[in-house]
Amino acid sequence: MKKTILLTFATVVFLPAIARSQEKHTYQPVIEPCACPVKVDSSFKTRCANLIVPENRKKNNGKTIKLPFIVVESKNPNKKKDPVLFTSGGPGSGSIGWARGAAASMVIKDRDCIAFEQRGAGYSIPGLDGPELGAAIKESYKKNLNKDSMVIEGVKQLRKGLEARGIDLSGYNTDETVSDIHDLLSALHIDSVNLMGISYSGGLMQAVLQRDPSRIRTLILDSPLPTFVPIDEDEPANFNEALNILFEHCAKDSTDKALYGNLKSEFIQYFTAIGRTPFYISYLEKGTTDSIRVQYTRNDLFEIIQNHFSNPSETPYVIKELIKGNHREYVTQLLDGIFSGRRGPSGMRISVYCADQAAYHDKNVLKQLYNAYPYMEGYHINDVYNAMCDCWAYTPINPTTKQPFYSPKPALLVDGEMDNACRPLYIDRIHHYMPNSQRLLFTHRSHGVGGRELQPFMVHFLDHPYERLVSDKKDIIVY
Repeated sequence: MKKTILLTFATVVFLPAIARSQEKHTYQPVIEPCACPVKVDSSFKTRCANLIVPENRKKNNGKTIKLPFIVVESKNPNKKKDPVLFTSGGPGSGSIGWARGAAASMVIKDRDCIAFEQRGAGYSIPGLDGPELGAAIKESYKKNLNKDSMVIEGVKQLRKGLEARGIDLSGYNTDETVSDIHDLLSALHIDSVNLMGISYSGGLMQAVLQRDPSRIRTLILDSPLPTFVPIDEDEPANFNEALNILFEHCAKDSTDKALYGNLKSEFIQYFTAIGRTPFYISYLEKGTTDSIRVQYTRNDLFEIIQNHFSNPSETPYVIKELIKGNHREYVTQLLDGIFSGRRGPSGMRISVYCADQAAYHDKNVLKQLYNAYPYMEGYHINDVYNAMCDCWAYTPINPTTKQPFYSPKPALLVDGEMDNACRPLYIDRIHHYMPNSQRLLFTHRSHGVGGRELQPFMVHFLDHPYERLVSDKKDIIVY
């Protein structure tokens, strides 16, 4: 018999259902009510609390962390008993803000929605943020120092600062977060749940299913990064494939073919020709009165293009402007972010990436990539890379977590045709292992589809997970 979500506003202590987990618990997770970290539509009943679990389940030292979650309750008295649980991507993005959107979504009509904060991210306690890496990156631009060397120095200082706060960095990885989610489901007495993840958390939700499928009803994965993909061995190719799709749209659909029809060859020619030649800009940091001469390179121009891929309709114009040498506006925007000190990954992102990915990368494959795409040599698409992990503290995740696995569970797999990070190839590969999955391809979208267009498909899938979806829109393909 299914149970409704139960969360009282007194401290709840419980023993997880050991029979449902592969690991033996030697701890008692606790639910502790807390103030809601974000405001949700007041017409909805919301319940906010922290899940308190060990920081590192491999160490029996009593150190715990607090992971906030918000339950937004459906107003429907006949609502379904299987809620939707969401956690965000990155790794390192906050998840709790999703509760606001959930209250305005179509999904809330029939189901409760739960936003769960991953360890080390967002409102979790502790958060693995620190000023050290951002300060080092800013310094590298301010004094025109070697960027990679300054990043490594910043990583070392960030690690030192986090460890000085007593944080065990080796406790922040996908395996631990999978245990967190299963502990939460046990705490809320949820016997059936629909898991929703985006990008990194798409793979995370696969790992939750792999660990213990008994509670998992369905998965909704938006632009997922499968657990079994070594992303650094793919990302330069992913970026170029997305560009090729973009260039094909330009050649076929553009109303100004004289301007955009030959964009692919112009792109390759320009970025090959400039190589590692430095450029310079006179930059005035906000709040200061004296301009400084800042050096930037091809890598920064690639970063600008990546940042504009969230809106593919404007990306061709940006690329054309960069090729024409009109860098100032875009480089200034990039420097504004860098000089604010917000540049660089969090400690949580570094920890998870190193444990999940770097430990499993083949450096020979990384070298092959730049033989195939020589104009990208030296550009780190991912802001965490192996050299950073060499000076971090982490333990590789269980090799089993990195292996593909077959599952009969229904899944909705969604991606944008111009996804520059996690190509639609990934939802095809997941589909191979999940035969009851369905795929949605948004032909004019990039990474992270989301939004109102996706919601009707989500609602239909949640209500009828084994029924074939149908799209009447040319730019949304069901297959």
